Amino acid sequence: MKIEDVRSTAKAQRIAAHSHVKGLGLSANGTAAQMGGGLVGHEQAREAAGVVVELIKCKKMAGRALLITGGMGSGKTALALAIAQELGTKVPFCPMVGSEVYSSEVKKTEVLMEHFRRAIGLRIKENKEVFEGEVIELTPEETENPLGGYGKTISKVVIGLKTVRGTKQLKLDPTIYESLQKERVSVGDVIYIEANSGAVKRVGRSDVYATEFDLEAEEYVPLPKGDVHKKKEVVQDVTLHDLDVANARPQGGRDIMSMLNQMGKPTKTEITEKLRAEINKIVSGYIDQGVAELVPGVLFIDEVHLLDIECFAYLNRALESNLAPIVIFATNRGMTEVRGTDMRAPHGIPVDLLDRCMVIRTGPYTMEEIAVIIQIRAKVEGVVLKDNSVVTALADVAARTSLRYATQLLTPASILSGVKGQDHLTAEDVKEADSLFYDAKASARLLMESPSKYIS
Repeated sequence: MKIEDVRSTAKAQRIAAHSHVKGLGLSANGTAAQMGGGLVGHEQAREAAGVVVELIKCKKMAGRALLITGGMGSGKTALALAIAQELGTKVPFCPMVGSEVYSSEVKKTEVLMEHFRRAIGLRIKENKEVFEGEVIELTPEETENPLGGYGKTISKVVIGLKTVRGTKQLKLDPTIYESLQKERVSVGDVIYIEANSGAVKRVGRSDVYATEFDLEAEEYVPLPKGDVHKKKEVVQDVTLHDLDVANARPQGGRDIMSMLNQMGKPTKTEITEKLRAEINKIVSGYIDQGVAELVPGVLFIDEVHLLDIECFAYLNRALESNLAPIVIFATNRGMTEVRGTDMRAPHGIPVDLLDRCMVIRTGPYTMEEIAVIIQIRAKVEGVVLKDNSVVTALADVAARTSLRYATQLLTPASILSGVKGQDHLTAEDVKEADSLFYDAKASARLLMESPSKYIS
């Protein structure tokens, strides 16, 4: 198993509704202010979440689960994402919804195990001989095709690398040029090339090119220190699921069938328990040698009441495993039936699994907290609120309907304001936008008043 060949299978998450959440907003002694990290209110819940974060960092949370309960729009998902932000980008955070387990292609337990493995990271540290620096020259040299014809082939690639101490020009094999193209390396990028394997890694763009007018979403890095040719500790973060996928479907082969298989639509297949056991054995070997370190992450299951009794039984066993991440559940249900049974239980979760959970409750927001949240969302969405009358109008809408509906009105109201030639939002724009749309309660009321007009 080559770690260089393992690619991340992390899902791209679009969490625009909570893009303002930057952390739990706790002080050094663990107390929560009224507002901090993008969160407002819920001081007790945030302090409890802070204790959980410390338990995770100290690696004393294995085999336990956290349950976040509360009504609709009370900030459960925001709290879970704040925990993820506090843990940092190096700790795997795998979000899923309870309904994801009902797949037509694989078993429910396989979907759960896949997400469990996504939430367990492996940090591999290796000392490698590398050429590192900022690319100042990248020139492929072409020759006539030895097989004949009119085409030309690349015989070698000349690359110039620059560090703080000096520069060096390298003549490399044409296969490395393919790796450079895959990484989309261009002049001005900071890269390193492994001397033994020829693997190329793009670290980022040199910070010399960073300007306030640059629109590229780039990660800028400083010019490397030392010589171009050096020994470097290379740290790579992968998840156990990345290793499973890399070994379950090995890529390779230049024959026509391999190429057709790669071009075809990928089908979701189950990874066997035998393969996972082999991966666990190799990972244990790495850990024993001191080459790798296990990083238990967080698995966040939203709408956990959608899971059925089989999934809950599987979770009970999985939480007792040596390789278990920290599991965070979230639900807005009270006393309800456990799916797949006629048994009623708190939050739709069997009592034996509920015993393993530490519970954090989120309550409804006050009018003052709603006003602050609306101001934060307006700032994130670039909507200008000049006076308190607009905030009061939106808070009144939130009190009458819901906080989600009020924050959703921000952008439509700003469009109506722009049509009138205004550069800021007014209370009249909010009232006009509110009159154009129905909230959930108003729509339900209409159905109750005129049931004969609808099919039921």
